Amino acid sequence: QVQLVASGGGSVQTGGSLRLSCAASGYTYLSRSGSYCMVWFRQAPGKEREGVAYIYPGRGTTYYTDSVRGRFTISHDNAKNTLYLQMNNLKPEDTAMYYCAADDTTPWQCPVVFGTKKLRYWGQGTQVTVSS
Repeated sequence: QVQLVASGGGSVQTGGSLRLSCAASGYTYLSRSGSYCMVWFRQAPGKEREGVAYIYPGRGTTYYTDSVRGRFTISHDNAKNTLYLQMNNLKPEDTAMYYCAADDTTPWQCPVVFGTKKLRYWGQGTQVTVSS
């Protein structure tokens, strides 16, 4: 059973930084090959859930949505089975509940599930609030 536990959210002022973590367990057989897609999503009140960034550890592939590119960095520590999202220069529009998600996919399926949000494993969410 794959479990994802997200943490690291909080309240910061505009221009501040936070690092989100997503500790994963139950899929060590995948972690050795890196054949899985890991994604950060976010959902603001009254808005649809949107993809923020994804990483495919087996290829080292990363992708960011336009609004966060250059400010956020997604990474994965294989030894710790932990996904990270370093968020710098935060803006009020970054305020949302952030969710991590994962699934074993091929490299070319990763951008697809990033768009469809159809991943099997989800964390519980961690709140990020940015005040002006």
